[in-house]
Amino acid sequence: MGQLATIDIIIFLIYFVVVAGYGLWIYKKKKSESTGSKDYFLAEGSLTWWAIGASLIASNISAEQFIGMSGEGFFVGVAVAAYEWIAAVALIIIAVWFIPIYLKNKIYTMPQFLETRYNKSVSLIMAVFWLFLYVIVNLTSILYLGALAIDTLLGGEHLHIIMIVLLLMALLIGLGGMKVIGYTDVIQVAVLIIGGFATVYMALQIVDQRINGVAVGNAFAGFNTLMNEAPGHFKLMLDKPTTTTTTLGMPENLQVQKYVVLPGLAMYFAGQWIVNLNYWGCNQYITQRALGADLKTARTGILFAGFLKLFMPIIVMLPGIAAYVLYTKGQLPGFSGVKDGAYSAILTFLPSGLKGLAVAALTAAIVASLAGKVNSISTIFTLDIYKKYLKADATEIQMVRTGRWVIIGAMMVALAFTWTDVLGIGGEGGFTFIQKYTGFISPGVFAMFLLGMFWKRTTGTAALVGVILGFVLAIFFNSFAIGIFGKETWLYTAFTYEKLENGVVHTITEIPFLINMGWSFFITIVVMILISLAGPKVNPKAFAIDSKMFKVDPRTMVLIVVTLLLLTAIYVRFW
Repeated sequence: MGQLATIDIIIFLIYFVVVAGYGLWIYKKKKSESTGSKDYFLAEGSLTWWAIGASLIASNISAEQFIGMSGEGFFVGVAVAAYEWIAAVALIIIAVWFIPIYLKNKIYTMPQFLETRYNKSVSLIMAVFWLFLYVIVNLTSILYLGALAIDTLLGGEHLHIIMIVLLLMALLIGLGGMKVIGYTDVIQVAVLIIGGFATVYMALQIVDQRINGVAVGNAFAGFNTLMNEAPGHFKLMLDKPTTTTTTLGMPENLQVQKYVVLPGLAMYFAGQWIVNLNYWGCNQYITQRALGADLKTARTGILFAGFLKLFMPIIVMLPGIAAYVLYTKGQLPGFSGVKDGAYSAILTFLPSGLKGLAVAALTAAIVASLAGKVNSISTIFTLDIYKKYLKADATEIQMVRTGRWVIIGAMMVALAFTWTDVLGIGGEGGFTFIQKYTGFISPGVFAMFLLGMFWKRTTGTAALVGVILGFVLAIFFNSFAIGIFGKETWLYTAFTYEKLENGVVHTITEIPFLINMGWSFFITIVVMILISLAGPKVNPKAFAIDSKMFKVDPRTMVLIVVTLLLLTAIYVRFW
């Protein structure tokens, strides 16, 4: 089987048997306790804090991180880790201020939040939006990038078979409901972390061997070599380019391309916070893990995930930088330099046995994310569309059965879109593809949630206008602003650069999408406030907020402080 030895296959099969066996045991054990729909979709009261935290990480870290973020590590460097490190702060904010509001108001889905706080129109529009986004953007990218990476290791001739196998593995877990997903994610995240760190350790040893010419590589020496050979890749803040127009042969061309993806300090005042707070706090796929728990358990689990987030860039970003240094020194034969192939290129160096563990880690990340994503798709469709609009008298058994059929249907749609990569995920770059297209709805959604939670005057009309306006503005800044206002305004700077894709040079002019998100969010917030000022001083559907809801116990505060201190040290070191 391509580049995998017998021992690699054995290790992978052990992983599969353990996860499948444990999932089956959890399913049989919990099945007798409850068959209700909330228990199936939310694992109500069943997940411990460590299961919630592990499930959050396992569901979040997937192909777009292993493949996409490693690819951005190859291209940009440590700056891309901002997505992971700012997420740690976002999770603290979610745990302290968002989750108490959800739990106090017995919110189980994000569309339910919108109906409770605003009205049915906003809820239905967003339910459809989320289903479209989860199936067409998230599910497809996870499946395509994951299958592509594993296929590379197997010789490049098994892409479609791998897609089917990944979906079947996710199906086995997903059909068992959130309990099975949550507890199997504990194993998945253990495999992910162990395999990920082992891969990084060996990659650094290989760098030391290949670059420094030593017989036995040293991981710490390899890390120092990366910093010496690629100092620009260890800079969190990218400088704004001095020129806005470059061509393929100019040294500034790559600098412009990098800045468009990660626009230095500016992104911390714009899209970076919107991306993270919307993803972790207003996203069914993520919040679902905590919505079935009590406040203390949910809060601890989320903060535990935030602490683990600090270490994720080591696993998913460093291999890309290692690939960059090896590639520039001519030590990656057969690698074309396409950034999304960086992680797979590193895996080819690993010895037998460890390669199987690395593939198991990658598979664990992909399968956990696929299972979690289809469960969220199933939850939103069943509770917010099927039960409310299609069959109001549906029984608990009918709802669970419908949820399972939705899982199967979503997987079939994702397979159809990824079979020939009709969405162009491979050309866009996996990580950028997800962030960019998710960013079309993030500004409006986050504005709607933020004002809905913390400003009692926000009206349903303002929310409806906000979600539509945020989407329209995101498209406007992405596709039309440059043609109307030009490349340089006080709002933004657009950049023109040339990019080589599949042997063809493309000339691209664009505004950094994180800047687009920032302005889309700001304008949406202002318009929503102006509309709401025309309404009553207190919306009758506003949530009751008690300051006691947001108090944290001493143990929780210690975890928050430790996380923030570690994050501060990281930023001071790599600024």
